[in-house]
Amino acid sequence: MIIGGEHMQSIWYDVGTDQVHIVDQTRLPHEFQVLTLENMEAACHAIEFMQVRGAPLIGVTAAYAVYLALREDAQSLDHACAALAATRPTAVNLQWALDRCRAALQSVAPESRVLQALELAQLMEKEDIAICEAIGNHGADLVESLWQEKRSSQDRLNILTHCNAGALATVDWGTALSVVYKSAERDIPLHVWVDETRPRNQGAALTCWELAQADIPHSLIVDNAGGHLMQAGLVDLCVVGSDRTTRNGDVCNKIGTYLKALAAFDNQIPFYVALPLSSIDFALDAGVNQIPIEERASGEVTDIPGRTADGLIASVRVAPEGVQVSNPGFDVTPARLVTSLVTERGVVAANSEAIASLLD
Repeated sequence: MIIGGEHMQSIWYDVGTDQVHIVDQTRLPHEFQVLTLENMEAACHAIEFMQVRGAPLIGVTAAYAVYLALREDAQSLDHACAALAATRPTAVNLQWALDRCRAALQSVAPESRVLQALELAQLMEKEDIAICEAIGNHGADLVESLWQEKRSSQDRLNILTHCNAGALATVDWGTALSVVYKSAERDIPLHVWVDETRPRNQGAALTCWELAQADIPHSLIVDNAGGHLMQAGLVDLCVVGSDRTTRNGDVCNKIGTYLKALAAFDNQIPFYVALPLSSIDFALDAGVNQIPIEERASGEVTDIPGRTADGLIASVRVAPEGVQVSNPGFDVTPARLVTSLVTERGVVAANSEAIASLLD
């Protein structure tokens, strides 16, 4: 991603200092702060409290956390994997990364395990960058084709996205926003409608920040405005990410995604989901009532953080004291509402046969 005109990743390893660094996403957009993950416990905290978030980035962070744990105790592989697995239940990339670490390291001698854990984490970091760039290129092909259809009647394409599926949700490039970035590289005139994404406002805080850094035109909208814009003919396509997609094409993503898909379906607007294969849960036949939906803290709903007029970052309460809160972090969009899945191996239909073909 571009920050202040320079390239930076969401997570990286410093060879000279033997340290893992992350961008603290809870401070954005008001402060840009880099944190050092000193140990596995710090990585668990970063994942659980969303200093890092986004399914692909959580997976890579977990791999580095395993390295940090083994650096302190080469016999702690099982303990580290169990502790990390408990941090976030919905994003399948977390368990995918831990399974990969366990499979690669459990038979390695303790004296060699630390180095191999680091090499594996570095490999997963590099793979994620390449995967997300490939997703962007495949998605840009769809955007370019749509622009050729519409360019005679309008001066830009309007894309609606939900939550943050950009570079901040991955190591670099992103998933849904990688499609935007790669389309912009092809000089396709774009404008992005950014859902605020209550309750944590990742769209307002993170997606708007990313797009501004990349100088891509965008407008922030409240979560309930998307359907109105679609009815008014102001949305040409929707593209979102995914925390877990099941074998039949059901998509689990940030709460509110399902409503956007319903509105897009009703208005005959393409609804694309951009995701790596590591976000597909091949063990689940379907997502509705089967994917564990994370129930998050009530304070995310009752209180809103922001920057005050005097420049301080503070949180204010907007709900009555003692109110009962339900705060599911995700919802499931049925496959029938998804136009296509955009993966690193190409664009496929959201159904079991097409998804199975990705493994060939």
